[in-house]
Amino acid sequence: MAHKKGGGAKATQKGNVSGKRLGVKVSGGSVIKPGQIIIRQRGRQIIPGKNVEMGKDFTIYSIVNGVVEFGWVTKNRKKVSVIEVTKKIEKKEKKK
Repeated sequence: MAHKKGGGAKATQKGNVSGKRLGVKVSGGSVIKPGQIIIRQRGRQIIPGKNVEMGKDFTIYSIVNGVVEFGWVTKNRKKVSVIEVTKKIEKKEKKK
């Protein structure tokens, strides 16, 4: 007979259980810079449109300055594009 009870497996023993911070990082209509991440996802749920590229981990990011726009390709498939803005996006300088 065993002198100790068998220890059950802990839920956190599996490792890598924390959230992966996936999802939309920049909403539609927002101003964006080149290289800025728009969406982090697993698989091709949302596909890239104009002025947008997809990384090897399916991250969608901008390649130009512009405004983010979401739209539908088909009834079931969504896409994201960036409408290019010609003038520079600059931060407001503090007045001294």
